[in-house]
Amino acid sequence: MEKIESCIICGEDQFTHYLDCKDHFLSKQIFTIVECTGCGFRFINPRPFTGELGKYYKSESYISHSGTKKGFINKIYLLARKFTQDRKYNIVQAFKSTGSILDIGCGSGELLKLFQKKGWKTVGIEPDELVRKTAINRYSLDIREEVALKKIPDGAFDVITMWHVLEHVPDLIDRVKEVKRILKKDGILIVAVPNCNSMDAKIYGEHWAAYDVPRHLSHFTKDSIAMLFRNHGMVIAKILPMKLDAFYVSMLSEKYKRGKINYFTAAKNGLLSNMRAKKNQNEYSSLIFIIKRD
Repeated sequence: MEKIESCIICGEDQFTHYLDCKDHFLSKQIFTIVECTGCGFRFINPRPFTGELGKYYKSESYISHSGTKKGFINKIYLLARKFTQDRKYNIVQAFKSTGSILDIGCGSGELLKLFQKKGWKTVGIEPDELVRKTAINRYSLDIREEVALKKIPDGAFDVITMWHVLEHVPDLIDRVKEVKRILKKDGILIVAVPNCNSMDAKIYGEHWAAYDVPRHLSHFTKDSIAMLFRNHGMVIAKILPMKLDAFYVSMLSEKYKRGKINYFTAAKNGLLSNMRAKKNQNEYSSLIFIIKRD
């Protein structure tokens, strides 16, 4: 296990215990989430070494990689993903009508295919070899392995997206520097992450499915995202909610907490989370950040 000695956002070397979480999905190991006393950033510490992280994804049930339709929750996820693709496209369109787009962590490539159909120049990054090859064969997309990020020329893309990806990234500083480097000066970066200040996170505590340890190494809030990118000359232009996430995450959290899903309770908690977020500074279960160069 790798011990983090200083906060990657502010450099502080003092942390407080925040939460112990179980990997409900696969390993059943317990991981500790700490909070930086300097800036409040939350992250797993200690954490698996980067070379060991892959084994925590090795399951046919890992829905974002496998696309499996087995089980009611997975079917709901795939339906929601299809619904949200159009919204993601419209979000990009509100800032850029056409151009080049890089989707980092593009998974099975459905969103990139939509952009390709709309006339965009598309490139994807997907670290999982099997998923990457499947997407290439299925949709004839330009999808590259993760190390290819370093080979992309400066200022290559009008839009870069990371939909629920940043929380998985071991080296946040390197990733932020890379996306800034390859983004055009007037380009936009779109980052979507779970929000551990949401009401559903508070309701479910250690059973909150979006902690998803150790696959999620970092646990963001609006403040920590803002600080991370501000440190590298980028600013948040807009924050948008992902309201469906509250219901999906609540269903999984119910399963982790009780061993089975109470759909009524999950729906109630998802609705409560969204209602509270509407009144409480938009603290939705997941948030979309539109980020630009300062």
